[in-house]
Parts: sequence; C-alpha cells; structure tokens
Amino acid sequence: MYPLLAVNRTGCRRSFPRHLLYRITTLATISVAVFVPQSVDSQHVFAESSRRPNIVLIMADDMGYECVGANGSTFYKTPHLDRLAAGGMRFEHCYSQPICTPSRNQIMTGRYNSRNYVKFGLLHPKEITFGNVMKQAGYSTCVVGKWQLKGGFSGPATFGFDKYCLWQLTRRPTRYPNPGLEINGKPFDYTKGEYGPDLVSDYLVDFITRHRDGPFFAYYPMILPHWPFQPTPDSDDWDPDETNEWPRNKWNRKHFREMVAYADKLVGKVDKTLGNLGIRDNTLLIFTCDNGTYTGITSPFQGKQIQGGKGSTPNAGTHVPMIASWPGTISAGSVSQDLIDFSDLLPTIAAAGGGQPPTDRKIDGRSFLPQLKGQTGNPRDWVFCWYERNGKRNGNVKRFARNQTYKLYHDGRFFDIPADELEHKQLTPDQVDTTARQIRTRLKTVIDEIHADEKHFPYQREAAADKAPKKNNKQNKKQNRQKPQADQ
Repeated sequence: MYPLLAVNRTGCRRSFPRHLLYRITTLATISVAVFVPQSVDSQHVFAESSRRPNIVLIMADDMGYECVGANGSTFYKTPHLDRLAAGGMRFEHCYSQPICTPSRNQIMTGRYNSRNYVKFGLLHPKEITFGNVMKQAGYSTCVVGKWQLKGGFSGPATFGFDKYCLWQLTRRPTRYPNPGLEINGKPFDYTKGEYGPDLVSDYLVDFITRHRDGPFFAYYPMILPHWPFQPTPDSDDWDPDETNEWPRNKWNRKHFREMVAYADKLVGKVDKTLGNLGIRDNTLLIFTCDNGTYTGITSPFQGKQIQGGKGSTPNAGTHVPMIASWPGTISAGSVSQDLIDFSDLLPTIAAAGGGQPPTDRKIDGRSFLPQLKGQTGNPRDWVFCWYERNGKRNGNVKRFARNQTYKLYHDGRFFDIPADELEHKQLTPDQVDTTARQIRTRLKTVIDEIHADEKHFPYQREAAADKAPKKNNKQNKKQNRQKPQADQ
C-alpha cells in the first residue's frame, strides 16, 4: 500500500499507513458516495466478463512528448511510465488537439471537432462517448480527475459513467492543496491540507478494488501537471495551508518538473493497485496527454530546447506521448511508428471490450487493437485536425492533415516536419519530389472531404446562439474581474 503524507499546521510531514489516513480524511466525506457493485444486463454478458479485459485510460493535462523519459527525456523523471513503456508499447506518432476541451471532445467521442465541437468547456449532451459504449457493453464505468465539459451533476451519467470524483464539474474551486471536488452529485470542500490529485486517485483505486472481478472501464483525465505550477506533497516547499490557486510569483519550471514527477507517481499508484489485486494481466492500461506543454515552459530534450506549444498546431502543441501496457498481450519493449490521433481511442477501447461504437453518426477513429496484439491492423496514412479554440466556424479555423513526415494546412502551406518542427519554411513545388507531391495530393483530398462535410454540422443553432452579443452591466464586469482566469 502507498503511504499518504499528512501535514500538521507547523508544516511537518508525517507518513501514515494509507488505510488509516484514508479512513480518517477521505472516507469521512466520501462515504456517502460509496460504490455499489453494478449488475450486468444479461447472463451472456456476465459469462463473457471474465474473458474481457479491464481498461484504464489515463490522460495527463499539458504534458508534451518531451516530458517522458521513455521518449528520450533526461530532464523529467518518469520511472513508472518508463517501466510501462519497457513492458508494453510506446507510440512515437500520437497526435492530440492543441488544447484541452477540444481534445476531451475528440478522445471521448471518436469524432473530429469539425463534427461535434460547439464551444470551449462543453461536450454537447447529444454526443455519445466511450463511457456510454462501455456501459452498454456491460462494463462498470468511472471517471475521476478534471471534467471541464459542463452538464451539471448528471453530466457524467449522461456520458455513461456510473461513478465519478471530479474537479471543475459545476464550479471551479482550487484543485491542488485544499481542493473542491464533486463526487457522485455532491460537492466536497477539503480544508486540512489534502491534495486534489491524491483524492481523485484514491477514489479510482477504491473503484478498481471494488470492481476487481470486472469488467470495468476507468477514465482518468488527470489534474496534473496543468498550471498553476505549485509545490506537490513531495516538494521541499509544499504548503498544506495554501488556498490561493493564483500566486503567480510562485510559478516556475522547478514546480512543473515536480508536478510531472507526481503525475508519474500516480500512474504508478494505479498500476501497482492492479498488480496487488492480481488483475494486471487482464487490464489494458493506456497513458497519453491532452496537448502539448504550457508555453511558459522550455525543456531540454535530445540536445535541443523545446518550448511548450499548448494552444498551437505545430508539433509542440499536438505531439503527445502514448504508452499502452497489457502484460501477456502487448509484446514488451514494442515501439510503434503508426499514426494515432485521439479519435482512435473510442473504437480501440470498444473493440477491446466487445463494445459497439454508435452507428447513427460518423466515427472518425479506427481501432489500433490489432497493433497492440502484434498484428498489422489497419494503420492510418494520415491524421487530421480541425481547431478553433471557441468552436467558431469562421476564418480562424485551422485545418490540417499530416503523416509522419509531411503536414498540409487547408490554406496550402506544406511542411517537412522532421526538418522544420516550428514550421518556419513552407515547401514550394520545386522543393519536393514525386513522393512528396503524391502525399500532398492525398492530404489535400482528406482536408477537402472533411471540410465539405462541415455543412452537416449538427449543432449550428447552439453555435450561432453562442456568437450572439451578450449584455454586460458594470456589476457583471466587476464580478468577471474577480473570477480566476478560465482554465485553458
């Protein structure tokens, strides 16, 4: 069992056995949200459940490709992720959206933002997620961590999750020391030095323990290591009395580095729980990140200085780590060069668990389950991105398609990414060979076909309403100034 750090008011840290501290500080408030084992829909599903894998999807927040040791970093310490990569499969070409809500929409629904993205901070309630798919397949489902998709207390259930322990569901309190969380329809505010990432991961461990007979699907969009960059309980300057999330003078690369290490530690905590319960070999564990690193962070990586590219479309904003671990199924030490984008997670998870993706709408993803099993599968020859932070259908939309080498924007800009990751010098026709021209033609066809389909965007009315001017009196302006900046 992992010890959890308790902090007294003098700032001294004491290590308690987890089972004692868990009962004292966490179950006292979470007991009202205790799990109830889920019944299965049919005898057939029950009989099949013992052969279907449990699935855990972990997605860190603002942690680019350069932040993982297994990818080549010597600056960040990620021993648990490195071990999972050594025992499983590491992907070198996984691509997210440039910022968090668009990525959350895409990864959960298997659909490009061009088809379902209305505005920042929202997943439209008519969308169908991997939570819905896996629940319908007879899985017990849970989501913990950062939500940021609205929907009220019933939002997670709308999207297929039986249980939840979330930050930023109906409100936006602090997230790190002394956080505010919402657990199965009830708000909880912690004031005794608790750490938000510890609380949500404790809840996930409890869910896994209660459902160890499976099958279960757990989605863990992590709170870490998103700014504000603050000390963790493992930091020398950890302050259990901190209640202000916006002490900007404390933001620095040191604390971001420590937060990456703590995120890695929590991945190890989940992995160790699966092992202790004897269900590790029957669990597919996938780790990825929602977008690139925050722009204020510059990291040494493979002889270069990489500035975080969150919110932008070059590699630093969209190239993210992905590791899949499934002992006995995925060959240890595998490295995949296949293209993966976030739309692929839903069909892959569905295929692994015997779920059925929705058939009443376009699903853009394709399953990479065969590749996990050592087969050729049906790998992509392109990935696509539609990006406008606020969902507006205007001239600010960025559309691009790419493969491992070349990237084409809808406005005709064409780049050789390994040679020009910052996209400073677009290629001209006289600079490309026949193969590159053929790839460019293929990528342009992809962009044109998806762009043509945008006329069928199902939420035009909501998007138009969101563009309408809003009245704002002096009192509203005063209130808006007092609110912390919206999470990006």
